[in-house]
Amino acid sequence: MNSSPTPVPISDDTIRLGQFLKLAGLADSGAHARELLEDDVVRVNGEPEQRRGRQLHRGDLVSVQLPTGTERATVG
Repeated sequence: MNSSPTPVPISDDTIRLGQFLKLAGLADSGAHARELLEDDVVRVNGEPEQRRGRQLHRGDLVSVQLPTGTERATVG
């Protein structure tokens, strides 16, 4: 488990959650991102999120509860 979230820089002001999961290395592919969202293991700023198209902004915290522990990344 990460003790602090990994900052992941983005080039625009916003990014969709599905894209961010891949960019941050929290999902291996778009299909994997969809599975994580369907399995209800993704949180944005502590709130459950299932929408792959959710717009994220700089400073948002995304966490994924994996069998190996919780991985966290911030939108940078």
